[in-house]
Amino acid sequence: MRKAEIARKTAETDIRVEIELDGSGKYDNDTGVGFFDHMLDQLARHALIDMRVRASGDQHIDDHHTVEDVGIALGRALAEAVGSKRGITRYGSCMLVMDEALIRAALDISGRPFLVWKVEFPTEKIGTFDTQLVREFFTAFAMNSGITLHVERLDGFNSHHIAEAAFKAVARALRMALETDPRRADAVPSTKGTLSE
Repeated sequence: MRKAEIARKTAETDIRVEIELDGSGKYDNDTGVGFFDHMLDQLARHALIDMRVRASGDQHIDDHHTVEDVGIALGRALAEAVGSKRGITRYGSCMLVMDEALIRAALDISGRPFLVWKVEFPTEKIGTFDTQLVREFFTAFAMNSGITLHVERLDGFNSHHIAEAAFKAVARALRMALETDPRRADAVPSTKGTLSE
């Protein structure tokens, strides 16, 4: 089973993440940041990754450290759970619509972390949540999971819809990339024979 559990404690946050890549999309997330929990739920549900996140942080300052550090821990958990990457499809993409919002996400579970982010939000806040933290999460997640990730907003004017569509699009791309390739289930999907960590 492709599972991982990561605990990460700093002076700013205390985080525990448990994931199972071959799950059914069950989730139990509690970070103390309501909108962020809702986004993590979408990530789990649409990637079909079972996910449990517990986080506490210095939210008397703001939500930045909590969101970023969950991205770090979740990225490390994904990297550990996917292991040698043997048998995975490796690449995934999704064009996802949510009402007026349209997001394109593409990724490569390559071992070479990179983020291309072309998502602008029309507002600075979704409720009390800073929209700039969506990028912070995906930066931390991509850098620590070792994936190359591209996310682009093609349309949309509602910040909630844009953010949610981004999480769902990345989730669907992840689901595709993590699936076992039935024609190459015993091979690492690289002409080099390895995908760097």
